[in-house]
Amino acid sequence: MVTVLGSGDSLLRVIEKAFPAADIHVRGNEISAVGDQKDVALISRVFDEMMLVLRTGQPMTEDAVERSIAMLKASDNGESDGQETPAEVLTQNILSSRGRTIRPKTLNQKRYVDAIDKHTIVFGIGPAGTGKTYLAMAKAVQALQSKQVNRIILTRPAVEAGERLGFLPGTLYEKIDPYLRPLYDALHDMLDPDSIPRLMAAGTIEVAPLAYMRGRTLNDAFIILDEAQNTSPEQMKMFLTRLGFESKIVITGDVTQVDLPDGTKSGLRQVQDILEGLEDVHFSRLSSQDVVRHKLVGRIVDAYEKYDTTHGTQNGAHKSRGKSGHKGK
Repeated sequence: MVTVLGSGDSLLRVIEKAFPAADIHVRGNEISAVGDQKDVALISRVFDEMMLVLRTGQPMTEDAVERSIAMLKASDNGESDGQETPAEVLTQNILSSRGRTIRPKTLNQKRYVDAIDKHTIVFGIGPAGTGKTYLAMAKAVQALQSKQVNRIILTRPAVEAGERLGFLPGTLYEKIDPYLRPLYDALHDMLDPDSIPRLMAAGTIEVAPLAYMRGRTLNDAFIILDEAQNTSPEQMKMFLTRLGFESKIVITGDVTQVDLPDGTKSGLRQVQDILEGLEDVHFSRLSSQDVVRHKLVGRIVDAYEKYDTTHGTQNGAHKSRGKSGHKGK
């Protein structure tokens, strides 16, 4: 019962807060709920899903209980087709490394991961903190370890968030290296840090700016383009046509955070109109509900969205003067 209710009944309190009109009682090994029939049925399903997860040996956290309740409520209200249960989402292992397991934490994340398995080109579009790049990199490492691909290529367009690389000291590589640092950080979570320099020296893992992709054909590779909202339409076309045999491409980005100069279209915004519905190309769209960083990040994303809707702005700036002059989907 301690694992079901949580330390100090912390998990029970999450459920009670989600269903304030219901009374939940615990006596010995029995849990009973009194209240509206719909609430009681959902509470019963929440505990059933928790038990399924706990039986796999995976602990339940307050965050996981909250997400399970949100999934079940969305399914019950018809907001989701509800094909996957919370237990199926929370127990899907992508990669185990250095004592921790990487798993999807939301329904949309699970569908994004499943789409990467099924399709050759997948776009992961959504706000910061939704795990777009992290999950793609976990799938890339999994594909490398299972010998589905021979190498991983990680790339980003070298466009800075309101900064200028040219003013930084050092060679071109030293200037670009900090910009690619988030990709290295994710790699360190997933692989033995000592093996990374060896894999990079052998060309098994390559981390490079997007410009370095021009003129290449990438075979037997898992290729990830991060921060794709900062590609021009020409760069996006160039990158997509690098696809070689036995390769897979995942493109991630947030169309609300474009750092391109004024008047430059975002290739990620345009490509949605061009490739939507094309066979073997999939668009996974994540939202603030899929943010897996601090809870405040999701609220910040929602607050900006609400402000933009009310004031007709984008990222708080007027569209005519802001950097992101072209409205995306």
